[in-house]
Amino acid sequence: MKNSGGKPRAGAVRKSKKGAQVGTGGHGRKALEGRGPTPKAEDRDYHPAGKAKALRERAAAKAELRGGRDGAPRGASGASRRAKTGDESEIVTGRNSVLEALRAAIPATTLYIAARVEFDDRMKEILSIATRRNLPMLEVMRPELDRLAGRDAVHQGVALKVPPYEYAHPGDLLDQTIRSGKTPLFVALDGITDPRNLGAIIRSTAAFGGQGVIVPQRRSVGMTASAWKTSAGAAARTPVAMASNLTRTLQDFKKAGVFVLGLDGGGDTSLPGLSFADHPVVIVVGSEGKGLSRLVTETCDAVVSIPISASTESLNAGIAASVTLYEISKLRAEAGGRV
Repeated sequence: MKNSGGKPRAGAVRKSKKGAQVGTGGHGRKALEGRGPTPKAEDRDYHPAGKAKALRERAAAKAELRGGRDGAPRGASGASRRAKTGDESEIVTGRNSVLEALRAAIPATTLYIAARVEFDDRMKEILSIATRRNLPMLEVMRPELDRLAGRDAVHQGVALKVPPYEYAHPGDLLDQTIRSGKTPLFVALDGITDPRNLGAIIRSTAAFGGQGVIVPQRRSVGMTASAWKTSAGAAARTPVAMASNLTRTLQDFKKAGVFVLGLDGGGDTSLPGLSFADHPVVIVVGSEGKGLSRLVTETCDAVVSIPISASTESLNAGIAASVTLYEISKLRAEAGGRV
């Protein structure tokens, strides 16, 4: 007997030329049942998503194993670093950028290298520096490196993980400087967003005897890998402090006897022969476009201008800070020689 679909019903007696045969008694019904819900793509070993998941798990296992074997990586900096809530690390990509970062002794936690990457002179030097620094190295598949680097980044088979910078407190820097018997000399940034300017200012501060740089918490550049590179190693010995409110921090410095000098092309005090030079000083540098903010300008004890040619509109923020630091350093040396 056949059903309407033309196929024998389960358990039905099937006939053939050789005679009637006994049915299965319904034992074949399990073959007709479904196999349950379809597994997620990442749970299927043969699926690309499943392979990517397996790679991530192996990479994580390798990182944990290497971290336990090698211990904390040794950076070449004197700046303190700490883990923050969430992953705020920066990823430096590309052979030239990674090589420059390692040459500049930027603190780093992991060097990622793509599997079966082609080696050239840059890659050989990268591996050499990383080995000397005992920097953990992790070989990953290219899809994983693509994910780490970001959608638009060109990693060329290598990436460097830079941990978040731990900023000092402005008041602590001032206290340490006073206790050490030095005359305070700081640079504060007001509205500067280019990390190269920050790096250049850190370098000049270190070169001319300054004790630190202060950046505001909002609307300002922070210590990125680019700032580290531009500082040419000076960031390793010159601390950067973060002020939650720059105006309030400057007011606190004034109460402690520090003169606040703002830099502005229209300032009423000329830099050469500055009378405040031998006093405790914090130099405030504004952005090239907007200059100093109103509240910061009102807080300054003096607004200083640097004489320049009439054909030049203004100086780069990093250059202006460098010229001012040099002049103060020179005047202090002259004052010390007269004593």
